[in-house]
Amino acid sequence: MILHFYFARRFAMSFLIITGVFLTLVVLVDLIEQTRRFSDMGVTLGQRLTLSLLNAPETINQILPLIMILATVVLFISLARSSELVVARAAGRSAMRTLMSPVVVALIIGCMGVGMLTPIVAATTKRYSALVDGYRSGGASTLSISAEGLWLRQGSESGQTVIRASQSNADASVLYDVTFMEYGENGSPLRRIEAKSAALQLGAWSLRSAKEWPLQAGINPEGNATTHELLEVPSSLTLDRIRESLGTPASVAIWDMPEFIAQLEQAGFSARRHKVWMQAELARPAFLMAMVLVAAAFTMRHTRFGGTGIAVLSAVLMGFGLYFMRSFAQILGENGQIPTVLAAWAPPAAAILLAVGLLLHAEDG
Repeated sequence: MILHFYFARRFAMSFLIITGVFLTLVVLVDLIEQTRRFSDMGVTLGQRLTLSLLNAPETINQILPLIMILATVVLFISLARSSELVVARAAGRSAMRTLMSPVVVALIIGCMGVGMLTPIVAATTKRYSALVDGYRSGGASTLSISAEGLWLRQGSESGQTVIRASQSNADASVLYDVTFMEYGENGSPLRRIEAKSAALQLGAWSLRSAKEWPLQAGINPEGNATTHELLEVPSSLTLDRIRESLGTPASVAIWDMPEFIAQLEQAGFSARRHKVWMQAELARPAFLMAMVLVAAAFTMRHTRFGGTGIAVLSAVLMGFGLYFMRSFAQILGENGQIPTVLAAWAPPAAAILLAVGLLLHAEDG
């Protein structure tokens, strides 16, 4: 048991050190990128650093499998150079028993990543998107989905417009049972429009079967209401900006994902991408365990045999290959070509079986 705790502590320290190194590099590189993007927009150094820090958790979350591989490589190479692996084998401890501690630590890290890191990533991603949108266009457009339907906000120099729709098509280019509320620069309401549908075109919303009520002071709204078979409302929104406002699945905490998926489907969007992402996140601990096993299969050997550099390179390349297969399977799942559960769970299962096969072959021939 003492040896198990010793290996676990060594692996956890390697993981924390490598994570700290990558976090520093990610922040510095992203700070350069934020400087390039916002250098001509009056964004201060402190604001750019804030953007970099907000963007860092998502990047660390994405490269977590690589960090796990490198932590395993560092652990077993250090154990091999100090001959601790030889001593452990001489004491009758097999390679699979030695691997139990790092694998359990990887499982714990994976569970903590799912339960704690993904909500942090969701919060920082939302804040990052809001700040970037504010620096670019003054917060002119946002999109949210709730039980009441789809909400949009668009802005211009003359004021703001709040849009609510009960449903939409898959890309939000057509809204149904839609209401427009226009506000002036001082926040006072100007007019209200209700329509059966609103299609987003270049520079305007095209409303069908619309009714318009003026809301200025001193005017009877119903008495001055007008109906239109076709009405155009100017808009600064584009489909790309709507998709950006909708955000990525990572912008939603995993605990809120089931409710968000239900709201997406109720609003008319396809939630397949979010379903695949949720299943992939639940399978993340298994995938991180697979990364430990893969790295150990190549580096769990004594340094006197030589070829340490090739072994490390092989472990990293194998990890990248498995990560690519995992991403490819998720794309197939998002496109509906394979079932969601298969897209998320098949790559970790295959990686674990492959790594165990390599370990058994290395140990028993």
